[in-house]
Amino acid sequence: MTGEQPKIGLSQDAAIVLALAETAIPFAATREDEAERWVRVLRMHGHVGGVLQGMGVGEAPLETLADVPASRTPRRPGQNVVRDVAQAAARYAIGRHAKIVGTVDVLFGVLEVYGKAFDRALYIRGATREELMERLAAPTLAR
Repeated sequence: MTGEQPKIGLSQDAAIVLALAETAIPFAATREDEAERWVRVLRMHGHVGGVLQGMGVGEAPLETLADVPASRTPRRPGQNVVRDVAQAAARYAIGRHAKIVGTVDVLFGVLEVYGKAFDRALYIRGATREELMERLAAPTLAR
């Protein structure tokens, strides 16, 4: 066995989220800024986007960041975080025996790669990881 991860396809929404992240993340100055950009792209697509919007997570933060620049983590040049998130998302999808990667898998990939930075990006929009997980796990009503 080579240790290589099996290939798995992307849902349309997951593909859009990852493509948008590919264009947005390189312009971030810090990891915290990267996490902010992930919230923005995730809130617009798929099941995760519907849940974030239902929670009232808006495009702009609710408050101005009060971090001093020294407390923010600089980006690591050359690190391909979108690839890292996509690989983690694929592992989650494979682990749940899915046929394709969905936006929930991408979210879990983002949480793995960004941790507390993503929690902070949610927090400044009036949301928490716990609330997001509860709402994602809640059964959806048939239309």
